[in-house]
Amino acid sequence: MNWQLPKINWANFFMDTGIIILKLAVIYLIYIIVKKVGFKLIARSFQKLEERKEISLGRSRTLQSLITNIFSYALVFVFIVTVLELFNIKATAVLAGAGVVGLAVGFGAQGLVSDVVTGFFLLLEKQIDVGDYVTTGSFSGIVEAVGLRTTQIRSFDGTLHYIPNRMITTLSNHSRGNMRALVDITIPYEKNIDEAIKILQSACDALAEEEPKIIEGPNVLGVQNLGTSDVVIRVIAKTENMAQWEVERKMRKVLKEALQSLQTEKD
Repeated sequence: MNWQLPKINWANFFMDTGIIILKLAVIYLIYIIVKKVGFKLIARSFQKLEERKEISLGRSRTLQSLITNIFSYALVFVFIVTVLELFNIKATAVLAGAGVVGLAVGFGAQGLVSDVVTGFFLLLEKQIDVGDYVTTGSFSGIVEAVGLRTTQIRSFDGTLHYIPNRMITTLSNHSRGNMRALVDITIPYEKNIDEAIKILQSACDALAEEEPKIIEGPNVLGVQNLGTSDVVIRVIAKTENMAQWEVERKMRKVLKEALQSLQTEKD
């Protein structure tokens, strides 16, 4: 028996292949153009809202990130369906098969569903926005992105944490309202406490006039604790959000200099 290979019309083969490659290139080019234009339109829309002060900056960044992600997913889906149609693969049949597979793995995707539901309520209830300083579980830092599946928090050492939304069972948002700056300063027992408090309060009053980030105070509360060799005096102030650490550093410097000047005068 003689086996004969089917004859291939190479000219038609290369022509059909070239046409398919050209169509793929055109589809991909359209995909890139639509993606860039879409991203620019989304960014421009939220920029106008920010300029009109119809939405806060953090909220704007949060919603912009979310809508951009949804747009990207939808665009990728359309791209894949278009490519399948190019190869004469019916997208409806693929979707039907995907539905069966999705039903099979649905029981194993409960975590993903929980992520999406939790993320939806995080956004709906405005619990966090991009730029907020938050603490959840053992993670603390600045929110960089809030999605329907994960929330990204960058800690102060630069580490970026990707936290599944279902793991956010407790959340502390430190960026809602004024914050408190607290400084404890020690003085020896032999010093006059009333005089020291008076000097410290004068230094605090001068700092309040110079530092616009201080909302209230600083106020010297008085003796906080009695140590073995010194007395602890507590000073507090209310500051703008996220300015508490900067104000605390300035308070320590000013209070220390005030005590040094007191010691110099005594000497």
